[in-house]
Amino acid sequence: MSRLRSIRRKIDWGGIVLYTFLTAFGLLMLMPLVYLASTALKPISELFLFPPRFFVMNPTLVNFRDLLLVTGTSTVPFIRFIFNSIIVTAGIVGGGVIISALAAYPLAKHNMVFKKFFFDLIVASLMFSPLVLQIPQYLIMSKSGLMNTYFALILPYLAAPVGMFLMVQFLRQIPDALLEAARIDGASEWKIFWSIVMPMLKPAIATFALFSFITAWNDPYPAMVYTTSENMKSLPLAIQTIQGGVGVIARVGTFAAASFLMIIPTLLVFIGTQRMVLQTMAHSGLKE
Repeated sequence: MSRLRSIRRKIDWGGIVLYTFLTAFGLLMLMPLVYLASTALKPISELFLFPPRFFVMNPTLVNFRDLLLVTGTSTVPFIRFIFNSIIVTAGIVGGGVIISALAAYPLAKHNMVFKKFFFDLIVASLMFSPLVLQIPQYLIMSKSGLMNTYFALILPYLAAPVGMFLMVQFLRQIPDALLEAARIDGASEWKIFWSIVMPMLKPAIATFALFSFITAWNDPYPAMVYTTSENMKSLPLAIQTIQGGVGVIARVGTFAAASFLMIIPTLLVFIGTQRMVLQTMAHSGLKE
């Protein structure tokens, strides 16, 4: 009897209630995604039922087929929009990671001139909305003759203050003695950067890559402004055409299918990087 009482005393009822609440709240947060997937698989007869039903009864892929018919044309196939989005997103994420790491390394680990001034500029740039840069960026791309090219869709977004700030803060926690030991062994700065700094920056790189991917993959603005050719349009811009025009009510299922396809890559990237993202949040200090 006394043993049973001791077991009851050891039970953390507060923790049980907390985890139960968090589990229920997490499932509630997933409900919009479940409803989106269910709507994407609904035939037209189920889309306009009253009262509406949350789950699909007779799943079908007809909405995904209609998506190809709506966004694809005889001159520009649907796969072209996907290809453009992959190229632009990969360029923005990959280029942004390299540029941010190259900028963060000297700011965090070298006694360069005006180091604090440049870092303060990066911090100050975080306070400005990207909207204030749209007109200057457009004028530069237009005067440079880069319109209707992948360079116009990628170059304006390579220098990301968020990535530089995050990597500088993470690099400051790397012991200087480790880098000094590599220099004593005869390693060049490039060798140190690629062999020591970059591997240790993986959590910060994963975090910035996730944020950058979400922004680049879902942003229709670059293709809307910097391109006039249908061959250079991106997937988000192509999908926006589904929301308006003739037959917009009948395209509810098609729009749900398009939104579902847009979310899948983001979910996969998040699942692949969440462990490193949490590691960055736990170990990356925000103070000098």
